[in-house]
Amino acid sequence: MSEQTITLDAFLEDWPDGFARQAFMQFRAAIDAMDGVHCELNARPGVSYSLRPRAEGQERPLFALVDVIDDPSGRWLSVCFYADYVTDPDEVGDFVPEGLLGENAVCFDVDEDEPGSVALVLEKLAEARSKAS
Repeated sequence: MSEQTITLDAFLEDWPDGFARQAFMQFRAAIDAMDGVHCELNARPGVSYSLRPRAEGQERPLFALVDVIDDPSGRWLSVCFYADYVTDPDEVGDFVPEGLLGENAVCFDVDEDEPGSVALVLEKLAEARSKAS
């Protein structure tokens, strides 16, 4: 699947309410509240929709990747960070060698069966943002 141009509002308009959408909206609100950050949406319908926040002056192209996985059984979220941007002492996330634009990553799945997953990702977004500039 190739990348497509789609606005974030159009993407959200077509996404029925549910846990994954609500979690995504919390992540988007947290990112929108960060000073000096802008986002791009990379749309690959049928595969994923990726929100890519980047801090002004940041050398890397993003500080997190909020991936909405477009699974036939329903959308779910995986949020990835450069491994050197977040700590994960309890190894809650999955370490992915070269998993984020060719660099080591730590990815956290956001699951409605894990009520703390949203709060954890919100913490990691703030941590990654602090290291991005």
